[in-house]
Amino acid sequence: MKILVISLAGIGDTLFATPLIHELRANFPDATIDVVTKEAGARDLLESNPHINRVFYKNLMKCGGSETLRFLWSLRSERYQFSINTHPQSRMHYRVAAFVAGAPTRISHEYECFNWIDRRLVNAMLPQDYARHAVENNLAFLPLLGAREKLPAHALEIFLTPEEQKWADDFLVESKLAGKKWLGIHVGSGGTKNLALRRWPLENYIELARRLRQSQPDLGVLFFGGPEEKAGHEIIHAQLAEAIFPPTKNLRQAAALISRCSAFLSVDTALMNIAAAMQARGQIVIETPTWNKPIEPYANPFTLVTNPAVAGRGLVFYRYDGGYIKGTREDLRRCMASVTVDEVHATVVGVLAKSD
Repeated sequence: MKILVISLAGIGDTLFATPLIHELRANFPDATIDVVTKEAGARDLLESNPHINRVFYKNLMKCGGSETLRFLWSLRSERYQFSINTHPQSRMHYRVAAFVAGAPTRISHEYECFNWIDRRLVNAMLPQDYARHAVENNLAFLPLLGAREKLPAHALEIFLTPEEQKWADDFLVESKLAGKKWLGIHVGSGGTKNLALRRWPLENYIELARRLRQSQPDLGVLFFGGPEEKAGHEIIHAQLAEAIFPPTKNLRQAAALISRCSAFLSVDTALMNIAAAMQARGQIVIETPTWNKPIEPYANPFTLVTNPAVAGRGLVFYRYDGGYIKGTREDLRRCMASVTVDEVHATVVGVLAKSD
């Protein structure tokens, strides 16, 4: 058996596919299980995964149409029997990729934006369910391959190397944080569509760090991020000389370090899901307009800082229909600004107190 797992959406969405991949390996120990992704970070997180044979990576966002088509057409030569578009991948482009890759059985969820073209591109479908996590939406595919759940429990999976674990320990020693409390913060929120508008205001993160420094002078505050957060980190660094910016080379090093935090704060981002995968202690999430059951931290306890402008109505703002977050730029900025520094500060202090 040859199975192609198609995960062309976000990095966190690829992590949602790892429990399904593990179940596929448990059901079909001799199968070829390959994954195709367009995110370099997703490819990196799948490294060392013992349940995967190969990861195909191509940044399709930067490729022209002909180059994209040649890449996807090349997958036909692998002669997969099954392809699986994992949840959530609502845009038609992802199903076009499955059609071009050419597996006879092309599995997908059926989204609200489906039309007759979508139903020609894929031929084995299940309705996606907003009341279930994306992991459960993915595991529901197993019967379509003649499989069933065999594992006693499921979790997001990242397989780090001993060298990556040692890097994190060495960094904490060098930063004089070994054995001390520290808070990890990710100020980003993705760069596709209008997802950057769900960021909590940068000045709020700065004020939060100042208050924490005053109330807990021994607490370390580490700001995580990559190129998308560089400009924001420069602003933070100019105002918070004591802030620490870990020089992580990739998401795997970030994952190793996050696994050692006393608490971790973010909105719903890839790093939120990495924190869940690493069973990070004290996970805190600020509610955004894209917050809903399918994408919450999976199999890791977390505290949600509720947003009065969202108030649990995430599906009013954002659904898996290929569209953007609903609302103007000003509306969405006001929405995120409605979460006060007082509330986040109180939540962080409470979570840190429990880590004693």
